[in-house]
Amino acid sequence: MKRRNFIKNASLTGVALAVGSALSSCAENTSKEKSSSTKTTNENIKVSLPLVIATWDVRQSTEKAWETLQQGNSVLDAVEQGCKVAEADKKNQSVGNGGRPDRDGNVTLDACIMDTHGNCGSVVYMQHITHAISVARKVMEDTPHVILAGKGAEKFAIEKGFQPEDLLTEASKKDWEAWKKTSNYQPIINIENHDTIGILAMDKNGDISGACTTSGLAYKMAGRVGDSPIIGSGLFVDNEIGAAVATGLGEEVLKTVGSFLIVELMRQGKSPQEACEEAIDRIVSKPNSNYKNFQIGYIALNKKGETGFYSIHDGFTMAKFQDGTNENLKSDYYMKQSS
Repeated sequence: MKRRNFIKNASLTGVALAVGSALSSCAENTSKEKSSSTKTTNENIKVSLPLVIATWDVRQSTEKAWETLQQGNSVLDAVEQGCKVAEADKKNQSVGNGGRPDRDGNVTLDACIMDTHGNCGSVVYMQHITHAISVARKVMEDTPHVILAGKGAEKFAIEKGFQPEDLLTEASKKDWEAWKKTSNYQPIINIENHDTIGILAMDKNGDISGACTTSGLAYKMAGRVGDSPIIGSGLFVDNEIGAAVATGLGEEVLKTVGSFLIVELMRQGKSPQEACEEAIDRIVSKPNSNYKNFQIGYIALNKKGETGFYSIHDGFTMAKFQDGTNENLKSDYYMKQSS
């Protein structure tokens, strides 16, 4: 049974109210200034569309998303297909098949997806299924739920025709066995070239969707889930305003509901760049913040087609496909200002 026929939008209402209440004190002063002028119609869009952006240098993913849009498919199809490219790449040890395992040697995947109507789906701690993003979409479209976890998510995926397989490649297994000699767990800033893959896309009509997929922190405790599959933290889309995606140490993104925060800041009139910088500032300005030892990066776009990206440390990049050009852009960062 399709979600909209089962419960329509009722299941999202409680989430929106709860998250909005948690953040309302942060926006008390600026919210008084908010007016209908902050809502942008498609007539105001001046940039060239379609547009695709993604966390890190994943230009194969942005190219696939762009091609999907050019073929006349939906913006939701585009972000899903872009994520699937990264998930299937066994050389990518932070997403999908080939991801680094938890400390027990199990590759566990998290993903979420959100469409132009505010519908969303997510899987957390799912094993043996490469395309977590596609399972998340099935959760959104074919169930009355938003999140399925662990064995339940895996069972659902198999029922939907996904084929189970061993996701632990020889390269990731070798790295895990080397790690076990010391078992010293410590998040690494900018591990490899990327970790979470988050994609935002806007089609020629100005409609926005987003997706996010990851295998999570390498050698995490069994059962750990970060921000990536959590709507409002790892990803948030509001088709009237814009969208944002997070990457980096998920525990810190969760504490500030980062992606939702960025969209709300854009609702109040900030540009995507200003909103990303403010979201990072919320993290680093917390009392006793250990931000020098972890990385977080955000990307965002608004309804005008403007984009922004920012991180705590050097090394973060954003892939962007627009006007037929697929490029990787280096992010500005907070530590540059404080050095």
